[in-house]
Amino acid sequence: MRRIAGIVLAVLLIGGVVAAVVAGRDNGDKGTATKTVHGVIGSEKADFFADPDVVKALAAKGFTVKTETSGSWAMEGLDLKGYDFAFPSSQAPADALADKYKVRQPLPRPFYSPLVVVAHRSAAQVLAANGLATLDKSQDRGTLKMAAYLDAAKRDRTWQQLKGAEKHGELTGTLYIASTDPETSNSGALYLAAASYVANGGRVAASSADVDRTAPLMHKLISVQGAQQSSSDAPFRDFISGAGNPLVLVYESQVASLLLDKQPVGDLVVLYPDTTANSDHTVVPLTPEGRELGQLLSSDPTLRRLAVRHGFRPQGDTAEFVAATAAHSSYLNQTLTGVRQAPVPTSKVLHDMARRARG
Repeated sequence: MRRIAGIVLAVLLIGGVVAAVVAGRDNGDKGTATKTVHGVIGSEKADFFADPDVVKALAAKGFTVKTETSGSWAMEGLDLKGYDFAFPSSQAPADALADKYKVRQPLPRPFYSPLVVVAHRSAAQVLAANGLATLDKSQDRGTLKMAAYLDAAKRDRTWQQLKGAEKHGELTGTLYIASTDPETSNSGALYLAAASYVANGGRVAASSADVDRTAPLMHKLISVQGAQQSSSDAPFRDFISGAGNPLVLVYESQVASLLLDKQPVGDLVVLYPDTTANSDHTVVPLTPEGRELGQLLSSDPTLRRLAVRHGFRPQGDTAEFVAATAAHSSYLNQTLTGVRQAPVPTSKVLHDMARRARG
């Protein structure tokens, strides 16, 4: 009788477990189950997705995110079959991908970052002394005068021709801003977008004629640099380590992230071009799960807070960024006062501009 009772009890226990599992499924109880989504992202977001707190926040919402990095403009040449999303660093390559894969609009745009120029203090002071920039009282931040800089580039100005440069042995050779490859990298392409807008009299390039008009100057901006990187990460790290060019185009998010992480920045000065382009990080959902992730990144308070911790500005609310970076306002133009946003040409026009600039 004891053996029979034991068997009956075991059957009842097993039945109870099965019933509980089935009931949990029927009630939509996901427990620790997650959806694994795969995406291709711009390298500047790699640290964000690798952050243990981001991984935890996504898991709490039922997501495991696996990513690979690529230049934003290079994504168009990838085979994205089997991926759930692409996450380039601006709207133009995102729109091109959406057209290619027939993705419905609107596309989620969780956060953005303006382009800035990082300069060593000696370089920033020389630019200011020659009317190419202005510096705030803190000397940690300033404004790059794009029209004046482009005029200097057009005339092949060298550092040695600028007054005060003779005091700094590291300031030699042609004056230029180091940027990334505009054919593969978002920041390099946006640099051309902003520069061409200024060179074209405050008009966005919208035709082959517009590209023709500014092509010689755009080519000069790029060709003087020699070999270019496909990502802004390496040039920025080189700059912080003291190597590389004294003027480097980067995302504000890279600077803000370093400051928020309390990393040493040396003699860094942040120059906000008076006309710049914003990098609108845009999710291209290739599956329903990809779209759900994009919307989550846009709306979840925890993920928005973590995006700010990595230097990004969440869409729709400047207060989050301003509050988080209050201790670093000497470096960061929190409200982008005095900064004009240049419209970005269409993907087709920008591709043509980049190709012509590269020669």
